[in-house]
Amino acid sequence: MGEEVCTEKSSKSWLCVIWQICNFFMSLFFALATYVQINDPDAGLWMVGYGVPAVLCALIGWNPQVTETLPWRRVADLHVMVSSAIVAMLGLKLYKEQITDIFQQEEGREFSGLLLTLAWLLLCRHSGRASVGMLRVSTAAAITVFPFVAWIYYYINKELRANWPSHCTTAI
Repeated sequence: MGEEVCTEKSSKSWLCVIWQICNFFMSLFFALATYVQINDPDAGLWMVGYGVPAVLCALIGWNPQVTETLPWRRVADLHVMVSSAIVAMLGLKLYKEQITDIFQQEEGREFSGLLLTLAWLLLCRHSGRASVGMLRVSTAAAITVFPFVAWIYYYINKELRANWPSHCTTAI
């Protein structure tokens, strides 16, 4: 079954529509993640870290072909490059300190959030060039659901956040 590329001229397949919806939801999630950084001691850094993917995802939601434009690719590639370096440093720190409860440590939450932005932006790369097939859309749907479920789970279970610093618990 040949899937078609998501273009405005063609009648969009259901996979293209789901792809765009996933990008709108990830844009919403990254925008919320940007907002909750407002109390963080290094808020500017993390607001950019989540704000850039929020904008990039919103652009894909409106026009999936945007991933093939030079400005979108350059911004996404720069974000992936910088985020990869930070993820590597945070991951090394977590490994050296043998931290296993990563969501209970500031570095673990930062590592996980940046890893999510990396995974999503890599999934979006060149999605406007070729068809968004079942594998990409299924992966996107699974990734899209995860952060919302995790956020709700931690929000409901206050005892999980008991040892978090105040800047992590007061934004929402």
